[in-house]
Amino acid sequence: MPTPAPARSGAAAFFDLDKTIIAGSSALAFSRPFRRQGLISRRAALRSGYAQLLLVLSGADANTMDLLRKRITALCTGWEVAQISSIVAETLHDIVEPLVYAEATALIAEHRANGDEVVVLSASGHEVVEPIAALVGADRCVATRMGVVDGRYTGLIDYYCYGEEKAQAARRLAQEQGYRLEDCRAYSDSITDLPLLEAVGHPTVVNPDRALRREAALRGWPVLTFADPVALRFRRPPLRTTLTAAGVGAAAALAAIGWYAWRRPVRS
Repeated sequence: MPTPAPARSGAAAFFDLDKTIIAGSSALAFSRPFRRQGLISRRAALRSGYAQLLLVLSGADANTMDLLRKRITALCTGWEVAQISSIVAETLHDIVEPLVYAEATALIAEHRANGDEVVVLSASGHEVVEPIAALVGADRCVATRMGVVDGRYTGLIDYYCYGEEKAQAARRLAQEQGYRLEDCRAYSDSITDLPLLEAVGHPTVVNPDRALRREAALRGWPVLTFADPVALRFRRPPLRTTLTAAGVGAAAALAAIGWYAWRRPVRS
């Protein structure tokens, strides 16, 4: 007989994605297949590299993220949504699985065993976030979405799951699903997720940037170090519910392309 699902606890565990569940950017590995499919030229990769280099050197502050957002949305304008989804689906297990932190999957499994809902909140796009969330066993995800007309990205962002909006998303879910925020937990590496961490009763920082590490020390928040990315050995069950509103993986997903170009020059 199948093992019965644990009773719901009435709480949720909110996880950031990049550098919290996976090592690095959720889209880093997709730069190669995007380029192989002719979506990214060498020039485009190098132009986006400037913005991504700022992110690497200065951290994910609001001004840097705004610059990245503008570069990325311009880059993916006109791309076919179906093509991006297909590329992600075809390469997900080979490329993304080795980036997933073993500590994160163990923590997610622990929350599920306790009856907590596991929710991934990410500034990356739906086409990237949803399959990764399903891969690691999350129940729900909320991600950035971009406008689509006639099956192609317009270059306009309809919803940006970043900063304060992550906290608002958590509050909306709490109201809709009956979570008690004072019983909920949140995990993130970035100071830009401070509003989310403040919104729950049990914030925890994971692999924090300098600013968030200082904040955690001042507030007495727990600090976790995840350092063991390991390939998953089996496919996780699909999301039970998806609350992302059809969004764009390409837009925020391409945030790592420039980093890749900077670290490893692209050949024409």
